[in-house]
Amino acid sequence: MTKPPLGVRVRRAVSRTLLVVGGLVTLVCVLLPIACWRDDMAIERNVGQAVAQVDSVAFNRTVVRYATPDGRVIIPSQGVLYPAGLKVGDNVRVEYDQTNPELTRVAGRSAVLSLLPVGTFLLAVWIVIAAVVTVLRRFGTRV
Repeated sequence: MTKPPLGVRVRRAVSRTLLVVGGLVTLVCVLLPIACWRDDMAIERNVGQAVAQVDSVAFNRTVVRYATPDGRVIIPSQGVLYPAGLKVGDNVRVEYDQTNPELTRVAGRSAVLSLLPVGTFLLAVWIVIAAVVTVLRRFGTRV
């Protein structure tokens, strides 16, 4: 039995690697909304409400500050969940888990908001992977 030429083996390896990477990205994209839903459920089990001030807005985190009824000032270290559209200085209603005030979301928002960006990203990833694998297969048949 003869081995395929090196170029064919490389194209197959690249195709398989891309498919594995696509599978891993898909797994992460499925787990992200599940994690958001789990956080929402934790908040809803012990919901507290407050008005928070937006202290900073960055790509990866929006920091808010709010006071609980017992007078504690909470600044969630991971930021607030579902912060789209917030600006520094805004006052916004938040809901938080009273047993873990670090877990805070903008009131009225939920994990449903994670579906569109995650789904769009996943679709784009698979379009790119499918295009590259198709090009590699077509190139391989011309040799």
